Amino acid sequence: MKNSTAEPAARGKRIGVVLLQLGGPDALESVEPFLYNLFCDPDIIDLPLAFLFRKRLARMISSRRAPHVQEFYRKIGSRSPILKLTFRQARALECELQKNINAKVLVCMRYWHPMTEAVVDELRREQINRVVLLPLYPHYSKTTTGSSVNEWKRVSAKKGLRDIGVSGVEEYCEHPLYIGALVRNIQIALARVPAQDRSKVHLVFSAHGTPMKLVRSGDPYQQQIIRSYNAVIREGKFGLAHHLCYQSKVGPQKWLEPSLTQTIEGLARERVTHVIAVPIAFVSDHSETLWEINMDMRRRAKEMGIRYFDMSPALNTNPMFVRALADVVLQKVRA
Repeated sequence: MKNSTAEPAARGKRIGVVLLQLGGPDALESVEPFLYNLFCDPDIIDLPLAFLFRKRLARMISSRRAPHVQEFYRKIGSRSPILKLTFRQARALECELQKNINAKVLVCMRYWHPMTEAVVDELRREQINRVVLLPLYPHYSKTTTGSSVNEWKRVSAKKGLRDIGVSGVEEYCEHPLYIGALVRNIQIALARVPAQDRSKVHLVFSAHGTPMKLVRSGDPYQQQIIRSYNAVIREGKFGLAHHLCYQSKVGPQKWLEPSLTQTIEGLARERVTHVIAVPIAFVSDHSETLWEINMDMRRRAKEMGIRYFDMSPALNTNPMFVRALADVVLQKVRA
């Protein structure tokens, strides 16, 4: 990437790029307050008159779920790796952006530290002239990117942050470099399969699910997931059976289907022996990949008779993914 791709005026300004991410507990004792923050979010719990009881409901749900959730965090090191991995992504992105613009990349977590108030304060200290909000969610949903942007607006208004221009990236679900990074990681996983068995592999693309109520309200997340899935299949030319499913359901509402569990059960009934799971909506490793797919589902798949189960690597600091992030930022800066 050449420096000439950035406008001269943009190179003279100090650009703050804020990575918006979910966050995760940094210790077992952080699980319950993390869950409380999650279920206190008005973009998550949006029932009629919910403002009257949201905090009480969040307290009840988080206290009940915490012991169970702590168990699978205990299996992946007693903390989420998402903060460490997101800081690595931030450093890699900053190095890439510095080829073109004077950029400072900051990490902003929605439900655990560093949270929005701390990041807004840091922007002031860093004397940033302009901010680009960059969600580490390639697919837009009201409950992810929408929630983080709403929180940014609330905190910015509270702190009187009016002297810094802010623009935001909504989605990049079909960005060629993002798709290429996913294809490359699938190729890495396929290379681990003995050559004589590769034709037996079924690729199972697993995205985080959402309630059907959200889909019916017009949330674009599912359609963007499908667009990414189709683009990866088209670009990868794998010549293998492939499936799209959803995971991580919480609560009694009907969620997107088929679920990851339903998909693996169906493949086992069809006597499929080789599966590679592809975490399509996750850009770094955390509990949904490390525990839910790579440990729990791996164990269950084996019990169902699937002899070979693997997961393609998460994107993390995949160079193509970092370049995709840099490109969407530069597009915003030049706009």
